[in-house]
Amino acid sequence: MEPPPIQEAELVPTPDEKNLALVMHVLALVGFGLISTLVIWLINFQISLFIYAIGCGLLSCIVIGIPMLIAVAIAALVFSIIGLVRITEGKVYRYPATLRLIS
Repeated sequence: MEPPPIQEAELVPTPDEKNLALVMHVLALVGFGLISTLVIWLINFQISLFIYAIGCGLLSCIVIGIPMLIAVAIAALVFSIIGLVRITEGKVYRYPATLRLIS
């Protein structure tokens, strides 16, 4: 006998949360991602990207860091756009590969 499937409660953000998230995603797209994340303290994706970029910069000495840095830049752009779309739809979005630095 199998247990019944677990149904996740759908989180509905408040209008203020949606506006803050929208501002953060837009700022990330125009180049102020790290600053907006530090100011808003919403999620740590931009801080994680900064840490990943430093690691890729160190690894560029052995050439592997260059394609990894390009992959990090593409991921930042794609995930920021996905987050922007999800927030405008009123859905909660969590960036993948985010270091949980702030609880």
